[in-house]
Amino acid sequence: MGMNVACLDLEGVLVPEIWIAFSEASGIPELRKTTRDEPDYDKLMNYRIEILNERGLGLKEIQDTIAKIDPLPGAKEFLDELRDTMQTIIISDTFEQFAKPLMQKLGMPTLFCNTLEVAEDGRITGFKMRCDKSKLTTVKALQSCGFDTIATGDSFNDLAMIQASKAGFLFRSTEQIKADYPDLPAYEEYSDLLAAFKAAQ
Repeated sequence: MGMNVACLDLEGVLVPEIWIAFSEASGIPELRKTTRDEPDYDKLMNYRIEILNERGLGLKEIQDTIAKIDPLPGAKEFLDELRDTMQTIIISDTFEQFAKPLMQKLGMPTLFCNTLEVAEDGRITGFKMRCDKSKLTTVKALQSCGFDTIATGDSFNDLAMIQASKAGFLFRSTEQIKADYPDLPAYEEYSDLLAAFKAAQ
């Protein structure tokens, strides 16, 4: 049996969509905009940073607001049990500094994600993407080190990682994605997802 690594998407799988939840918690509706509204991620992030700076929201205020957001119900228990079963990595396009309050609530699992550039006064000045196509690139890198990956996610940007893995599942995905990828097992409940990970080992 090879060494298996579970590769999980974060938002939509373990925690709510951070920007939408943050938009609600901060009362800034403009921050609800997602890649569905603006497919160019660089443009979207620069737009978000501009709004945060206009509102005088620095990293501390943002982290305080994100600290009010909770993981999805059942996510921590699922993650704890999965981590007992196999090595687990969360691979996300979010930013370390945003995810940190949520990671604390999830028991500090390993997170591979991107980084914000923050000035000394706490203002967010930019962002640094870890690598291109980060989810697929990470899965391929793990495979090149002799690991087998088993992956799950909910969105378009998870498909390459799921398809490149030894086994992969959709979790709480959209009807459209489920219809477009009928060969990918799709689950709605953590208990079913956990059983699928265990069976795929």
